[in-house]
Amino acid sequence: MDYEAFLTQWNNDADCVLVHTSGSTGAPKPMMVEKRRMEASARITCAFLGLKPGESALLCMPLDYIAGKMMVVRALTCGLRLVTVAPSSHPLAEVDEPIDFAAMVPMQVANSLKVAAEREKLMAIKHLIIGGGAIDDALEQELRAFPNAVWSTYGMTETLSHIALRRISGCDASLWYTPFESVTVSLDNRGCLVIDAPEVCAQRLVTNDRAEIVDGRFRILGRIDNVVCSGGIKIQIEEVEKSLKPLIQKRFIITKRSDSTLGEALTLLTEESDLEAVRAICQQALPKYHQPRHIFHVEEIPTTETGKPARARAEALANSL
Repeated sequence: MDYEAFLTQWNNDADCVLVHTSGSTGAPKPMMVEKRRMEASARITCAFLGLKPGESALLCMPLDYIAGKMMVVRALTCGLRLVTVAPSSHPLAEVDEPIDFAAMVPMQVANSLKVAAEREKLMAIKHLIIGGGAIDDALEQELRAFPNAVWSTYGMTETLSHIALRRISGCDASLWYTPFESVTVSLDNRGCLVIDAPEVCAQRLVTNDRAEIVDGRFRILGRIDNVVCSGGIKIQIEEVEKSLKPLIQKRFIITKRSDSTLGEALTLLTEESDLEAVRAICQQALPKYHQPRHIFHVEEIPTTETGKPARARAEALANSL
C-alpha cells in the first residue's frame, strides 16, 4: 500500500481500517482495527514523548503493517509534519532535513550506523523508537551514548503499535519497560504478560511473552512458545540466541525439531557453511544442555517481511532437514 492509498482508506466513511499481523509466529493475519483507537494510540505516544504540532516525523516503514500506518496517524492526529521516504535498509540516505521523531526496525538502525553521514543524521533525531524485533546487546551498547532519546518499544498489531517504552540511551537507560498511563500489566498462571489497554484494545490481551513485573514496570524473558523441552529440560530460545549472537558472524536462528528420545531437540540453522566451527563455538559458550543437538547450514534464514525471525517457518525447515 502506498501513502495516497492509505490516506484514501483513512478518510473514507468506514470506522475501521485493515491491517495485517507481522507473521513472526505464523502466516500474517488480517485484522480490522477501529480508527478511533488508532487515534487514541497516536495521542498517547505523542504525549509520552512530548511531541509538539509542527515537529517532523519520519515515515520509513511499509504501510502494509501497523508501524507504518501509525506513523501517518500520529502525524494526522497530533499535527506532526510527515517526512516520507521509501522503506529501505538505509532510511536516512535521502533525508536532508532534521527529524524530530522516527520509528525504525533494528536492521535499519544498524545499517544507518555503518555510514558516517547517516550515523550523524541518526544521532540528531530527537526521539527514535525501535521496534519490530529484538535489539541485540552490541547495538544497544552503541546507542547508549546517543545524545538524544532512543527507545525500545513493546507492542503488537493487536495493541495498535506499542503500549510501553524503555529508554536505551543516556543515564535513564533501563532493561525495564514503562507502560503508558492508561495501560496496566499483570501475569497469568504461566508467567506470561497480560495487557489491559482499554483505549487501544477492547479486550484484555493475554500474550505468550514470559515476563517479570516490578513496581508496574516489566521486562520480557522470552516467548513461552519459544521454550524447547528437551529431555525434560526447558530451554528458552532467546537466551541461547543472545549468548551466541556476538560469536557467530553469519545469520542464524535457534529452533527445534521432533526427537524420538528427547521429545524436542534444540536445533541451530545458520547461513555459515563451517558447521564444525559453529559447533565449537556452541560447546565453548553454552552449558551442556543448552548446546544444539542439530546444526544445519541453510541458504537463507527465514524472516518475515518486517525482518523478524519467522519462527514457525524455521521449525518446519528444521524438521524437513
